[in-house]
Amino acid sequence: MEKVFDMYAKYYDLLYRDKNYLEEAEYVQKFINRFNAGAKNILDLGCGTGKHDFIFAGKGFDVTGIELSEKMIETANENLDLKKELYKTLRFFQGDVRNIRLDKKFDVIVSLFHVMSYQKTNEDLLRTIKTVKDHLKSDGIFLFDFWYGPAVLSERPEARIKKLEDEEIMVERYAEPSLHINENIVDVNYRVCVKEKLNNIVNEIRETHSMRYLFIPELKFFLDVGGMEIITYEAWITGKAPDNKSWSVFAAARNKN
Repeated sequence: MEKVFDMYAKYYDLLYRDKNYLEEAEYVQKFINRFNAGAKNILDLGCGTGKHDFIFAGKGFDVTGIELSEKMIETANENLDLKKELYKTLRFFQGDVRNIRLDKKFDVIVSLFHVMSYQKTNEDLLRTIKTVKDHLKSDGIFLFDFWYGPAVLSERPEARIKKLEDEEIMVERYAEPSLHINENIVDVNYRVCVKEKLNNIVNEIRETHSMRYLFIPELKFFLDVGGMEIITYEAWITGKAPDNKSWSVFAAARNKN
């Protein structure tokens, strides 16, 4: 998985520059305020280049970001160097969410942009939940989003093209999904063409992102095995009850009493 993300880390922020990180961070903070209003620190599992974390830190939280891709962590730390005022409250480390162990407990653990759906096997899910359990304070909360099975099977993944550019490069990304019903997996096969404007050189990257779609009963089961329970869940951002069009669902969980 790490090599996949390293391959396009350089173009990641451009590909997702239309993603409203501020809206998402404020949406997540509503759940923090609701379920753990006194929270002071956050652990972000699968932080990417740290876009959400800069916002959380700017809101007064002490934030630790963990990311598998060394290239993305390099980008996050380069951006942190431009915001030295956050040195004391924001830090990034390379690590695997399935096995990383820090000598610290957190009020809030977040895992956004479908990191939980990148945990393809039952073992991956259980190991990631164990990581959460080992780092969460007794009254802490775990906030995460995931691909929602009923919507994936109802709407079905389809081929898509995304085109973006900035002053230096033009990026065209072609996504061709492949559904594996018996494994609850969607392989998203990407072909990314990157053209450098200065010299018209075109580089092509091919990668596959394997995503596991999840159902509420199985998610409750895995959390229960890991000593946790769901508090609430809803369609991402909208706050509505998930239905067969809700590809992304957001959940809050806590330690079992």
